[in-house]
Amino acid sequence: MPGEELHAVQAPLKERYQAEPETALVTMTATGSLGEGVSCSVATGRAIAEAGLHPAAGGDGTQLCSGDMLLEALVACAGVTLQAVATSLGIEVRSGVVRADGELDFRGTLAVDRDAPVGFRSIRLIFEIDAEAGEEELATLLRLTERYCVVLQTIRDAPPVTATIATV
Repeated sequence: MPGEELHAVQAPLKERYQAEPETALVTMTATGSLGEGVSCSVATGRAIAEAGLHPAAGGDGTQLCSGDMLLEALVACAGVTLQAVATSLGIEVRSGVVRADGELDFRGTLAVDRDAPVGFRSIRLIFEIDAEAGEEELATLLRLTERYCVVLQTIRDAPPVTATIATV
């Protein structure tokens, strides 16, 4: 999408959100159905993703691991954000790869060691791009991509999350 086309699509949205801030608040929802064994099927909008245990937690590797899905969501969001920012800055990105690596200590989630964290210890987001840009432009591209990537910002500055359980 050329920069002027992206601007044309986003300009009226930005104007509306400036004039009517309440219209910018959108509730997004994901729903899953508990499945056979230790699994949960999630509708992704395009297909059903069946999540299960990672092999390091006893899974057989045939189902998606939610930790992998988190990293995949980060990669998808960061890749789209980088492309949008590059377009806005007029930087031509000819090709690229976005990768997220994360370390997870399964002693925590398997209750082997109460001091081991449950969740990722660290996550690295790596962009390898072929772009027509200098060092300063690339630094700006990275800074703005980090700033405007929804998933990255949610992970870095986690919002309050509540959990409830109800019987049906």
